[in-house]
Amino acid sequence: MLTYTIRRLLLSIPTLLFISLVIFGLLQLAPGDPMAQVPLTVPAEVKEKMRQALGLGEAWYIQYWKWLVQFFWIEPQVLIDHWFGTSFAEGKQRVISWQTRSPVMDIVVQRLPQTLWVVGLAYVVGILIALPIGIYSAYKHYSIFDQTGTFITMIGFSIPPFFTGPLLIVIFSVSLGWLPSIYDTTHVVTDWTSFKIQFQQMIMPVMVLALQTTAQISRYMRGAMLDNLNQDYVRTARAKGLKESVVVMVHVVRNSMIPVVTVIALGVPAIFGGAIITENVFKVNGIGQLLLTWLYANDLPGVMTLTFIFAILIVLFNLIADVLYGVLDPRIRYD
Repeated sequence: MLTYTIRRLLLSIPTLLFISLVIFGLLQLAPGDPMAQVPLTVPAEVKEKMRQALGLGEAWYIQYWKWLVQFFWIEPQVLIDHWFGTSFAEGKQRVISWQTRSPVMDIVVQRLPQTLWVVGLAYVVGILIALPIGIYSAYKHYSIFDQTGTFITMIGFSIPPFFTGPLLIVIFSVSLGWLPSIYDTTHVVTDWTSFKIQFQQMIMPVMVLALQTTAQISRYMRGAMLDNLNQDYVRTARAKGLKESVVVMVHVVRNSMIPVVTVIALGVPAIFGGAIITENVFKVNGIGQLLLTWLYANDLPGVMTLTFIFAILIVLFNLIADVLYGVLDPRIRYD
């Protein structure tokens, strides 16, 4: 397993390089000019000097090479300096946002806790709700509970976050006035009252993201349970006189979790995609809203860096899913 993991990590390097090149090429072909937001009163020669200072006058391959060096070499040195108090990256040019003129990774690190807090909680809540629903739906398949769960999960699959978000705002914020429609990122939890305010403003964005997670994972769990409930080892366990709860929860659920765990691992990067829309709807000051801001401003370094981070997450969690599948299923041998 260790040899397979190391081999996959080495193979991921050219994969990520190719992905970065594709992202960079697409952004180069995208319409728009980062100098478009400069006031019209600024002289043309000043705009040209600003363009040269941002590196826009250089060839595309030079810009790409500089970004690679900054992202893979200088930014890790900045992280090491932050952790150990060294000065490896002192005086070196980092990836700079064209819009804010500040390091891109510093902005991402500032926004990341809000996204992790909302998205992470939504994913955990979705999993905790989905697993019991999937298990009971499979055990009582074709019952009223199973049919109701199937109907609700189909709704969760079909309705996108840009519809469920405004719908919840209309119901719970406008009509009922129970929950705030805008997420206050500056809110600090210091006592029980401030905690309740934080809890209230997190309910709707977490509900929107958890709905899709619950719909997806519960269907996978139900399908895996149905496949295992009809296996010979289940009939053998029942014939031995084991309690039904032991047969289901120990034997069937354990074997059914093998494919579901891989789906959960693969779903982590996907939930960030949904967070981009949800954060924009509820004004959560996270990396999803940051990406849209940089897209509107034609901020190539910011969009390039953040999109590539999403690509790293996808490659990384694909590897984690493969490794977990081999760990959970002893029949799988990668070495």
